[in-house]
Amino acid sequence: MNELVCSAKGCRENAVWALRWNNPKLHDAERRKTWLACPDHRQHLEHFLTARSFLRETIPVAELPTA
Repeated sequence: MNELVCSAKGCRENAVWALRWNNPKLHDAERRKTWLACPDHRQHLEHFLTARSFLRETIPVAELPTA
C-alpha cells in the first residue's frame, strides 16, 4: 500500500486524519471527497473546510472505507 500523504500545500508528512467533505452546491448529499491531514495540519484544513460549511466529518485514516 502506498503511504498516504497530507493534503496541505507543500507537506509531505504521513497522513493520520481523513477530512471527509462535500460542496453542497456541486455534490450530492451522500458524496464525500477526502483530504488527508498530518497532526500539524489537521486544524488548519478543518478550519478551511468548516468556514465554507463543507466539512462533514474527520476520521482516522485507518477507518477510511476501502474501495
